[in-house]
Amino acid sequence: PRVSGGLRSPRRRWPVPYRRFDYRPKTDPYCQARYTFCPTGSAIPLMKEEDVIEVYRLQAPVWEFKYGDLLGHLKIMHDAVGFKSSLTGKNYTMEWYELFQLGNCTFPHLRPGMDAPFWCNQGAACFYEGIDDAHWKANGTLVLVTTISGTMFNEMAQWVKYDNETGIYYETWTVQASPDKRSTVWFDSYECSKFILRTYQKLADLGALFKKIQTNYTSIILFSGEPIYLGNETSIFGPQGNKTLAAAIRDFYNPFKPHQSVREFFVDIFKIIDHVILNHQFYLFYNLEYWFLPMKSPYLKIIYEEVPLPVGSKASFGV
Repeated sequence: PRVSGGLRSPRRRWPVPYRRFDYRPKTDPYCQARYTFCPTGSAIPLMKEEDVIEVYRLQAPVWEFKYGDLLGHLKIMHDAVGFKSSLTGKNYTMEWYELFQLGNCTFPHLRPGMDAPFWCNQGAACFYEGIDDAHWKANGTLVLVTTISGTMFNEMAQWVKYDNETGIYYETWTVQASPDKRSTVWFDSYECSKFILRTYQKLADLGALFKKIQTNYTSIILFSGEPIYLGNETSIFGPQGNKTLAAAIRDFYNPFKPHQSVREFFVDIFKIIDHVILNHQFYLFYNLEYWFLPMKSPYLKIIYEEVPLPVGSKASFGV
């Protein structure tokens, strides 16, 4: 897809802005998900202007439906937002996640006969009726954060449509210079929690007044010196591309392929350690472009840090 006009950024602007696109491309049949994306999804309803809608913060461990609170112990959490209409009594859930699961969004496939790595990477919003109280309460969070009017909900719905049609690629990694909170951020992630934060900010801008409660979110951070821009798929893997660089990128991604045996798993883990820790190398694909990350200690960290609920810019409505 074509990059939206006016959003191209000069090199060396940090963090590199996430690019929005003019349309969402069709998915390739090669890309298959183990679990269907948004199986019970529905259109966002039009609320009556006089409705008063409760807004809930929802959070649970990633893959809680399969592994319970296992990933919750590592603070690897998934975020969503819930709504309850006072006029109809109906509940709704809205979230944003990967169309083809996290692994496919984070690492490519190396397909026979194709020089360039093949990416199965899209993320999208999912809206459906109901809130699975047991899912969110058992090992996570279900808490009221604000109330909004029907008019504000409808305006939010229009924003969600725009956000969903233009922000189409999932970005797993936050990349920054060091663990210091004031350190330079080279790239920011674009995943489920960032969608929820954008939604809260949109509601605040529309006038929602949020409760003063602590809200924490998961980030997976890579630590790197200043990234080096390498090029896009055509400039690296095309007929006039850099064959040496192309081979290095393919060699880097090869150990991240799905493992067929225990032996292969341990061999590939050693290769990953060799690339990332011993040789300080990581190749990042961001905004359809490749970057080299000169990795440095502590290399990778999963953090669960507080991000305060937003303050609105209009006359507030709510609790």
